Amino acid sequence: MTKAEIIAEIASKTGIGRVTVKATVEAFMDSIKESLINGDNVYLRGFGSFIIKKRAEKTGRVISKNTTVIIPAHNIPAFKPAKIFTDEVKTKVK
Repeated sequence: MTKAEIIAEIASKTGIGRVTVKATVEAFMDSIKESLINGDNVYLRGFGSFIIKKRAEKTGRVISKNTTVIIPAHNIPAFKPAKIFTDEVKTKVK
């Protein structure tokens, strides 16, 4: 499902115009991005958490040049679904 499909589905279920729904969805995603950039996790009860994972420094390889490189420690965004959400997917997906 794409963002456009999500917007269309929300608009049809709620009766709110697509332009308003698009602005709301965009604002929601921007809020999550800004929170993660500021170092704050986002917790949505019953859905899941958008969290920051810390990756340690490690050694990698450039296969084409046959050399090793140091990959510095860094942070990445991640999503961890709530247990209720995971259980529903396990039981209802065909």
